[in-house]
Amino acid sequence: MIAKEDLIALVRTYNPKTDEKMIDAAYEYGREMHEGQFRHSGEPYFSHPVAVAAVLAEQRLDDATIITALLHDTIEDTRASYNSVAERFGAEIADLVDGVTKLTNLQLSSTETQQAENFRKLFMAMSKDMRVILVKLADRLHNMRTIKAMRPEKQMKKARETMDIFAPLAGRMGMQWMREELEDLAFKVLNPDARASIIRRFITLQKETGDVVEKITGDMRHEIEKAGIEADVLGRAKKPYSVWRKMQEKELGFSRLSDIYGFRVITGSEQDCYAVLGAIHQRWRAVPGRFKDYISQPKSNGYRSIHTTVSGRDGKRVEVQIRTRQMHDVAETGVAAHWSYRDGVRSENPFAVDPVKWISALTEQFDAEEDHDEFLEAVKLEMYTDKVFCFTPKGDVVKLPRGATPIDFAYAIHTRIGHACVGAKIDGMRVPLWTRIKNGQSVDVITAEGQVPQPTWLDIATTGKARSAIRRALREQDRDRFIKLGRELARAAFEHVGKKATDKALESAARTLRLKEPDELLARLGSAELTAQTVLNAIYPDLNPVDGDEVNLDLAVIGLAADQGFDRAPCCQPLPGERIVGITYRGQGVVVHAIDCESLQAYDDQPQRWLDLHWQTGTHPPVYSVTLDLTIGNDAGVLGRICTLIGEQKANISDLNFVDRKPDFYRLLIDVELRDAEHLHRVISALDAESDVAAIERHRDPGRSGGSRPLET
Repeated sequence: MIAKEDLIALVRTYNPKTDEKMIDAAYEYGREMHEGQFRHSGEPYFSHPVAVAAVLAEQRLDDATIITALLHDTIEDTRASYNSVAERFGAEIADLVDGVTKLTNLQLSSTETQQAENFRKLFMAMSKDMRVILVKLADRLHNMRTIKAMRPEKQMKKARETMDIFAPLAGRMGMQWMREELEDLAFKVLNPDARASIIRRFITLQKETGDVVEKITGDMRHEIEKAGIEADVLGRAKKPYSVWRKMQEKELGFSRLSDIYGFRVITGSEQDCYAVLGAIHQRWRAVPGRFKDYISQPKSNGYRSIHTTVSGRDGKRVEVQIRTRQMHDVAETGVAAHWSYRDGVRSENPFAVDPVKWISALTEQFDAEEDHDEFLEAVKLEMYTDKVFCFTPKGDVVKLPRGATPIDFAYAIHTRIGHACVGAKIDGMRVPLWTRIKNGQSVDVITAEGQVPQPTWLDIATTGKARSAIRRALREQDRDRFIKLGRELARAAFEHVGKKATDKALESAARTLRLKEPDELLARLGSAELTAQTVLNAIYPDLNPVDGDEVNLDLAVIGLAADQGFDRAPCCQPLPGERIVGITYRGQGVVVHAIDCESLQAYDDQPQRWLDLHWQTGTHPPVYSVTLDLTIGNDAGVLGRICTLIGEQKANISDLNFVDRKPDFYRLLIDVELRDAEHLHRVISALDAESDVAAIERHRDPGRSGGSRPLET
């Protein structure tokens, strides 16, 4: 474990004005809180927060981030609380630690619905303070470095989550070194044989050709010095996972793979970057299509560099990245450069991106997505793709994901432009809308009045913003057609089971399915988002007999003494599935009430008579009488249809009483024998859908007292 003095010394190297006392206090507090806790490897648990702090110190981050790293597991895993951390270290640190704790509890690789919701929470945390994500990424990096101590199944889960979520997130934030290391550590777990094979091939290649990196580095230094430019040249073989991915994408064997080495040239000025580029291209032949100028067109996370690929020794391709020292700092730490220090002062790097602007640009398009699947699609399109830079006819730069089309370009300009798009020109040439835009191209969108988005555009568009806008427009366009089709489908489905798809029935189904109106239900039915069976089930969920053993009547209520019987209170007529409470009567046993029964107020001053009860789980027999209050139309056959509907729901009518008769309407109380609260809901839903039922509700009479046993069958 890194000693306290060594950690503070590491921070002091880049920030001599660091608050050593605060870091010292955080170190001691974290060690005290984690005392007696151990990692799977057997090391003291506190060695982990210290290692995370060291990772962040290597990126020259501020004191608040280092202290958060030391304390990031205290609120979750120890007796420490938010208040105790805030009291000792201030609200800023407490908020950061609390934010990391909440992120740790997110199950980002869970089911899609939950994953979408958790991604929303992830971006919300990022928008509050991105240092929370920086600590979380460093936490994951150290866990992956020490993953061998975990159980094999846990290793696989963590590695997959790292590969799918945390590595792309690090890359999207511009922390390319961390992305590469996370990917390679995960690759080592997920496909150890492939990784070992690539490493063996590197070793064999080195034996056959010598140290290629050293030779090419020397050649580059010679050419740059000859041109009179001061620069550092760094070279390395690419990470095994990076090589493996190229092999898979290009379907090439290792021996045929060319650009397996990468080189960086760090210069003193932007002008020198282009001078180095000229010197390299004069000495080696540039590979067509492999040149990118991210200095004049930087990435959204602040990344700036010139990329070129040249044919080096023996025809091998070599990738070269050229940038200044400040650009290199941003390339190494990405968005984190905003908080980093250099030479004892907060870094004033002109290329560092404002994290607030970066995250707002990232999340802007996600807010429009309510559907979980569409939200996840937008996240993955935005997070996991590289960018291309193209131009409007006026010369403005538009950034799009790699593989974007003129449709994406049009929607990036404005939704109205996208909707009206009929064609496009790239570099002055008319092209099909499915054409893939390349770096540096100029795109001109052709629009026409009366044009509307086409369904085929969904197969062409690649950005989340474009696809979301197209979907919304298509839904509006097709709404009337879908409503007509949905009405016909509903009519046929209802007639198939001897029912009518009346407006009342559709209103009831829409209410059950939590849709705003019947037209919304019909539109979804017509567009195949809902099935006719789903709509039917919303009103008539179960016409089949209930299977399984039924609950014994004498054992229906749990919480009674062995010699106690029970009666259902006639005032509220509680049903299985509802929350209940018992009131004891001397010589009469227990009367069971629904928890919200108004009659219970009479016993507020007699707590000794109250019993905490609940219904036995399982299928109850249909013997529990409930009174329904119905108002129905006074027409021939209406009452018969009502009785038939109740019978179809497998409910028996035990009593029927007319309480009001009018020329047009009858009001009556019907006692129906039911199984449980769900059975009651089905009966009410079926009756409520009947056109001649003007009103229906469950009847309760607080004035009735005593108890009633369920009818014996």
